[in-house]
Amino acid sequence: MGNVRTIIDILDLSTQEIDELIDSARDIIANPSAYAEACRGKTLATLFYEPSTRTRMSFEAAMYLLGGNVITVASAANSSAAKGESIADTIKTVSCYSDIIAMRHPKEGAALVASRATGVPVMNGGDGGHCHPTQTLTDLLTIAREKGRFSDLTIGLCGDLKFGRTVHSLINALCRYEGVRFVLISPEELKVPSYVKEEALDAAGVPYVETTDLSEHMAELDVLYMTRVQRERFFNEEDYLRLKDSYILTPEKLTDAKQDLIIMHPLPRVNEISVAIDDDPRACYFRQVLNGKYIRAALILKLLKEAGTL
Repeated sequence: MGNVRTIIDILDLSTQEIDELIDSARDIIANPSAYAEACRGKTLATLFYEPSTRTRMSFEAAMYLLGGNVITVASAANSSAAKGESIADTIKTVSCYSDIIAMRHPKEGAALVASRATGVPVMNGGDGGHCHPTQTLTDLLTIAREKGRFSDLTIGLCGDLKFGRTVHSLINALCRYEGVRFVLISPEELKVPSYVKEEALDAAGVPYVETTDLSEHMAELDVLYMTRVQRERFFNEEDYLRLKDSYILTPEKLTDAKQDLIIMHPLPRVNEISVAIDDDPRACYFRQVLNGKYIRAALILKLLKEAGTL
C-alpha cells in the first residue's frame, strides 16, 4: 500500500513535470481523437466528502474524454462515512473498484491518509484550507495559454487569502519561477498565513506586498486572481457577513489595468466579480474551467502510466 504515485500537494510535482503535463494537455486539446481510447477499461472513482461542481465534474469529464469509466460518491451523507467508517477503510474499499481515485475532504491531511491506505494513485481534489493541486495545475495551464510564460509576472491575489487553498497552492507553484512578484490583496483578517509567507515567499526570496486596497496596484498586474470569501471556513457568521463583500471587481476598477491583464477565479463566484466583466476579453475564468478538464486528463494519464496500469 502507498507505494504508487499520488498527488497531494503541488510540490509533489517538479517544474519539469508541470511543463510536461502542460505539454500533454496542449496535445490533448489539439488532438482529442488521439486520446479517445487512452483509458478504455480503466475506472476513476471520485470520492467527494465536500460539495463540488467543477472539480468533480472536471475529473469525470477528463476520464470520459480518455475513454474511461467513472464511479462516484458525491457527498459524505451518501457514503459509509455517515456510518462512521474511517477514511482508510473507505479508500481501501473504493480502490477495489477503481484504478485511480480523485478525493476531496474538509479535513487537512485527509488525502495523505487516504494515499497511504491504498495501492492505486490518489489525486487530492482539495483538503480543507490546505491544498488543491489540480486547481493549481488548471491555473498554471491557463496562465501558460494566456500569457505564454510563468516567469516575470506580477500576480495579484485578492479576497480570502487565509483559508483559500487555491491561493496557497498557486503561491507554492509560482515561487519556483524567476521574476515572479505577488500583490496580496485582502482584509486584515484574511491575510496570507505567516507559514505560507515564511515557507514559500520568504524561503524563495520572492518579493510581495500586502494591501487592503484592490485598486492600489492594479496598473502593475499581469494576472489578477480573485477568490470568494468562503462562508464554510468561518466559525463566526458575523465575521463572514462583515467581510464577504470586501472586494468586488467592477469595470471601473479596471480603468488603470493593463490591456493584456488576465482575470482568473477558481469559481464558484458569488459576487466578487461583477457580471459586467464577463464579456471583457481579459476575463478568462470560464476558459480556466475548460482548461481544468484537459490538465486533469493529462494527470490521469501520467499517474496510470507510472502505476503501470496503462
